[in-house]
Amino acid sequence: MTGYDEHSTARWVAEPSKRSPGSGRGPFVRDRARVLHSAALRRLAAKTQVVAVGLDDFPRTRLTHSLECAQIGRELGAALGCDPDLVDAACLAHDLGHPPFGHNGEAALAEVAASCGGFEGNAQSLRLITRLEAKVPGAGLNLTRATLDATLKYPWLGPGEAASSAGKYGAYGDDAAAFAWIRAGAPTERPCLEAQVMDWADDVAYSVHDLEDGLHAGLITLDMLRDRTERQVVAQLTLAAYCPPGFTTGDELAAEFGRLLELSCWPQDFDGSLAAAAAVKGLTSELIGRFCRAAQAATRPAGHPAVRRYEADLVVPRQQRLECALLKGVTAHYVMSRSGVLAAQAREREIIAGLTASIAAAAPAALEPLFRSWYESAADDAGRLRVVIDQVASLTDTSALGWHERLRPAG
Repeated sequence: MTGYDEHSTARWVAEPSKRSPGSGRGPFVRDRARVLHSAALRRLAAKTQVVAVGLDDFPRTRLTHSLECAQIGRELGAALGCDPDLVDAACLAHDLGHPPFGHNGEAALAEVAASCGGFEGNAQSLRLITRLEAKVPGAGLNLTRATLDATLKYPWLGPGEAASSAGKYGAYGDDAAAFAWIRAGAPTERPCLEAQVMDWADDVAYSVHDLEDGLHAGLITLDMLRDRTERQVVAQLTLAAYCPPGFTTGDELAAEFGRLLELSCWPQDFDGSLAAAAAVKGLTSELIGRFCRAAQAATRPAGHPAVRRYEADLVVPRQQRLECALLKGVTAHYVMSRSGVLAAQAREREIIAGLTASIAAAAPAALEPLFRSWYESAADDAGRLRVVIDQVASLTDTSALGWHERLRPAG
């Protein structure tokens, strides 16, 4: 707790302590427990990560990804000097706002929500934990300021509210009051160290584990990765999709890809056997350790005092950023771009658009009771549409399909 003052541990709605002094259950332990026990976290078990839920015997879902992200972030944060429970809570909360069908569902909701301020998964996560999730009426989970700040990967308001709002953002205009309270005293548009740790843990978790899933599914083979022509294709995709303009070149990425594959942790082959599966587990462990050790050493060299909040920024060496981006490119090329995916995604977007229209037409009766009260108290059409979007975003992949079937017009 050293270094986290009363400003950091304040809650939007003041609450008495539930434990006696000296119990060891500090404010960030309470925050982590609240996120862990939330309905929104449980729903992530049936929300798409990369492979649609139900299409594999051991799928990674948004829930398993969040748990893996939390484990990585907790250890890295603790090594730097951050409170581990705070980072753990932020990692568990970072994907709570993601809608059915992963980023594809997010894009679909952004289109239908254009007239009420758009849709963004990160902003929806903040809306959930500060408003919609049931714990303290009117304050969501009522987490501490520091934990809420650690969830803000993009600490600025959405479209029309700030100069940085193009693309990703951390809060809707509707939630400006909560956002301002969280960011009181913080440097403008600079994420705290804990949020940066969460962001890197997120990248590390899904880049490495999606590679593992692709190998197990047979969609990625080690022979593919070792083929020079294939590596050039992955490098170009990575350059276009996962690197900021001017950061690198396709040639540099291809060369870095070759060096990455020369690491001794890569198995020679993968045939699905127990020995091969263990070797792939060893690969994921080595890659995660490589990415985290590099960030730790660059941010807090040996002998450097503990850092937290705004005392430092997370430093990730260029080589590890390129390596992580390449692993994302591998999954994008071999898993997300495979035959049939585009048609399935188009159908998912149709479902989201149709479901939103059906619920809006039948609201408030079509809404769950929690959302019905928000709908009835909304001041205008934009506010009512926002509640409909909240309802759709809360659904799992499975329940979205069920709702769509039940509510779609006959004939």
